[in-house]
Amino acid sequence: MNLIRWLRMCGLLAALGVLVQSAQANEPVVPTRVVTLGGSVTEIVYALGMQHLLVGADQSSLYPEAAQALPSIGYYRMVPSEGVLRLQPDLVIASEQAGPPHAIAQLVSMGLRVETVSDQPSVASLHDRVNQVARLLGVRERGAALSTAIDAGIRRSSLQPAGRQRALMVVMRSGKLLGAGQETAAAKILELAGLENVLLSQKGYQPISAEVVSALGPAVIVVTSSSVRSLGGLDAVRRNPALRMTPAALEGRVIELDDLLAQGIGPRLALAIEQIREGVNDARP
Repeated sequence: MNLIRWLRMCGLLAALGVLVQSAQANEPVVPTRVVTLGGSVTEIVYALGMQHLLVGADQSSLYPEAAQALPSIGYYRMVPSEGVLRLQPDLVIASEQAGPPHAIAQLVSMGLRVETVSDQPSVASLHDRVNQVARLLGVRERGAALSTAIDAGIRRSSLQPAGRQRALMVVMRSGKLLGAGQETAAAKILELAGLENVLLSQKGYQPISAEVVSALGPAVIVVTSSSVRSLGGLDAVRRNPALRMTPAALEGRVIELDDLLAQGIGPRLALAIEQIREGVNDARP
């Protein structure tokens, strides 16, 4: 090999080395100790088969049941920085709803790697969240496969007839009965189930009175499992003064739904749609 060819070869190898280093720099470092902030974020980690990396999660991480055995660091909307630091994670994956902002900033200032992922009440945001978590954990292919499975499940669940009936989703918080308006995951789930949310004139969760509910006349009421427990059972929900005279209560279309299914757009979105549709179709007075 003459000198010119040798120099050209060296130059080519050097260029290739720079490209490889650049590609590696753009890829996140795969973690070994992960803390998740947000129930659907934790659920995605399990769905990707990467739960062995988890060393802690927040209190909203209720599914799968195994997640409840993880060390808890409190609620993801009120993150205690000390609780996170105690677990010595090399990565914190946080819902964009996690906070308050100063708590997240404090974690970063203390040298923790904190990555925020999309968490809006939409299917597009769910796909973004799945792909972001998969990328951070070094399993992009699994993320793509999970997104495909989610879409297939939504298409399959949409084949079940339900009819466009007027619906209301309620939760019990701090002793108050609240209804889910627009810009909530609950509203999106009702829409995907083919139902018309009677509270689209309001945003977020607002207290509801017997007079308002009676005037709205929902034919379907969806209530979270924790609210059913707070109210004393599903029969007690049907007898609640704010709900008992609705067509939903009178005709047996009060449907209990797991909290994460009802209040989050997560990997089990198709299951939420299916359970609501089944509850509508199998109604018993």
